[in-house]
Amino acid sequence: MKYQKWPKRDPIKNYFPVPNEVFLLGLAPGELAVYSYLLFCEDRNTYRCWPSFKTIGKATGMSTNTVRKYVRMLEDRGLIATEPTSVTTKNGQKRNGNLLFTIRPIQEAVEQFYQQQLEKISLDVQREKASGTKVKQERPA
Repeated sequence: MKYQKWPKRDPIKNYFPVPNEVFLLGLAPGELAVYSYLLFCEDRNTYRCWPSFKTIGKATGMSTNTVRKYVRMLEDRGLIATEPTSVTTKNGQKRNGNLLFTIRPIQEAVEQFYQQQLEKISLDVQREKASGTKVKQERPA
């Protein structure tokens, strides 16, 4: 059997980067799938894209309601920002368009995550002092 060499990968074409830091945030698999799809769709100059919930769902194998849930979770984590858009139909009516997604800088999301972890630990310590019992602290993911 002959050894078949794999074709060399072009680092720019047909691939998109996912920041390594995203794996520090303890994202649910669905959050990671939606975030990855948004990275796939984004304009690399503006960091924006506007796929519909239905399009994201089709690409990730999720219902539109599940996609909606994960989009809210990604917003809460500071990974994305959304803005409503509107479209004008042929007969002149204004309708709601897809959300405009902006991929936020990953470092801001990591800092927000660590800040939330510190606040949680501080709250646990305050509760421990108030109740007089020792609280078992969980290690961040």
